[in-house]
Amino acid sequence: MSEDSDAEKTEDASPRRIEKAREEGDVPRSRELATFAVLMTAGACLWAFGGMLVETLGRALKSGLSLDREQVYNPAILIERVFNDIVAVMLACLPIAGAIMLIALVSPLLIGGWLFSSKAFMPNIMKLNPLKGIGNMFSKNALVELVKAIAKTIVVGIVAYIVISGQKEAMLGLAVEPLNESSAHALGMIARSFLFIVGALGVIALIDGPYQIWHWNNKLKMTRQEMIQESKESDGNPQIKGKIRQMQREMARGRMMQNVPTADVIVTNPTHYAVALKYAEGQRGAPMVVAKGIDDIAAKIRELGAEHKVAMLEAPPLARALYQHVDIDEEIPEKLYSAVAEVLAYVYQLRAYKKGEGDYPDRPKKLKVPDELDPLNPAASAPKPRPDANET
Repeated sequence: MSEDSDAEKTEDASPRRIEKAREEGDVPRSRELATFAVLMTAGACLWAFGGMLVETLGRALKSGLSLDREQVYNPAILIERVFNDIVAVMLACLPIAGAIMLIALVSPLLIGGWLFSSKAFMPNIMKLNPLKGIGNMFSKNALVELVKAIAKTIVVGIVAYIVISGQKEAMLGLAVEPLNESSAHALGMIARSFLFIVGALGVIALIDGPYQIWHWNNKLKMTRQEMIQESKESDGNPQIKGKIRQMQREMARGRMMQNVPTADVIVTNPTHYAVALKYAEGQRGAPMVVAKGIDDIAAKIRELGAEHKVAMLEAPPLARALYQHVDIDEEIPEKLYSAVAEVLAYVYQLRAYKKGEGDYPDRPKKLKVPDELDPLNPAASAPKPRPDANET
């Protein structure tokens, strides 16, 4: 990846990008920290169990170099003795090997955590690209690794020189000590030197750990365009989603307009609101809103109503309350029963008059609409969100 493209990456990695990286087996790792943990554990175990291990190895060596007459003429006894020696050595090595294995498994938890990814096992031909390999040799990461290698060499070299120089006289004194004592002293000096030298790697590990986390986060950073593209892929293209919502509104509006001719009455504001009500005699429940709208949609509802000779009544507070608090195909609330009942009574009397079965009814003038249901009243409650089909 070029330096220019890295410079453009100003946005932190999104959760989706981090998850994708983990799926591909890409997590922050510090080899210096893992190496330090394993070597320090090995040194500590040798310090704690080294005496037992040397004693066991000595017995096994002595046993392997000594033969008696019975063992020479009976191979079964010889095989059994060799097997027992091997088992004894393995048991002596078991605490050390077990501790090292445990630390090797646990150390990744310090940075990046445990991770198993099948994608990491898949062959990648791009890794065999010689041009990319040459580019990696001269990358920032290669330079950092070179600096780390030089730093490790210098730090370990200095610490090793100091430790060994401090034990120069003790090392020379081993020549005049008995074999058993000199062996024990030599082992102790080796263990101390090992721990001090490995401890020096801890300085490198303390620096490398935070650096690897920073480098990983920096590598996953995204450009502004990548953020926008990912948002489109995860949430969908806003233009396409807007087009789908528009089509859904148009379809819902078309279905709603089909219900207008079946309505019993259309309550108007008179121009801004229009709500079509329907009530089938003998049905259970209250009257229902079968269509509603404002402005252009309200005009369309009135036009369809007039075309199909649906009764219309101008009742601004009731029209506003019905529009704001009742969705399409929903029954009217109980607080509007009285007002809607007066409206339907007027409609039924008007139908009877047109059939010559009664007098012309008086239009309802003061319908009882609770103040909290009228959106223009200060005491009105928060309005319900309107369905998409009624948005203009």
